[in-house]
Amino acid sequence: MSSGVRFTRDGHIARVTLDRPKALNSINAEMDQSLFEAWTEINADPDLWVAVLSASGEKAFCAGADVSGGTEGDGRRMALGGGLTGVGGPLLKLRKPLVAAVQGYAVGGGFELAMCADVIVAADNAQFGIPETKVGIIGEAGIMHRAIRQLPHHIAMAMILTGDRITAVDAERYGLVNEVVAPEQLGKAADQWAERIAAASPLAVQAAKDAVLSRLDWPLDIALATRYEPIEAYAASADRLEGRAAFAEKRKPQWTGR
Repeated sequence: MSSGVRFTRDGHIARVTLDRPKALNSINAEMDQSLFEAWTEINADPDLWVAVLSASGEKAFCAGADVSGGTEGDGRRMALGGGLTGVGGPLLKLRKPLVAAVQGYAVGGGFELAMCADVIVAADNAQFGIPETKVGIIGEAGIMHRAIRQLPHHIAMAMILTGDRITAVDAERYGLVNEVVAPEQLGKAADQWAERIAAASPLAVQAAKDAVLSRLDWPLDIALATRYEPIEAYAASADRLEGRAAFAEKRKPQWTGR
């Protein structure tokens, strides 16, 4: 994996770490490529069931895209965050659940990246913000479209129009964050979420994520009437048979992800 991103495996958990703390983990082209490789590998490997995205350093989770060389003409061919955000290039959809562990500043594209997660755990020093209007830099509006969907309308609009940040406690109150912990407990809390997800049937989890997110913006009647390929495929899986057998035998299921 290229410098700036660390990718490791811990059983069925993939760990992706932004590792450029001196630059507030701002994402450059090399990191984008490394993140793309990580997400692609996680999607392809049936033995990886959940991913944890974290960051090195105490000051920032991620300050967004690296604009140290200027904001114009960076020649980006990939969406920010290795394709995950869909900002600036094609959207890459992560099929496995993603837990984000956020400390310090999560602003701009860094806030966007955090919002791509399915579960967000935040240290109590975390701050989330959309600074584009405040600093006079406005380009792709992905972060705004995510914020207006994941936060109450007027809270999101206030953040967008003023550039002001919200705290971790406020983010939890607004339903953006699942849990707020002390900074020294952040890694443990994120791991606990990952382990709880990994304890469930991985194929069922992936099918559920696909079904929910693929019809999120559709009318309820269409969502209810849709046939979902991952759910139909799961019906013939070994894990479905294992789940039924474990229930009948009153034992803990042994999932294989097949």
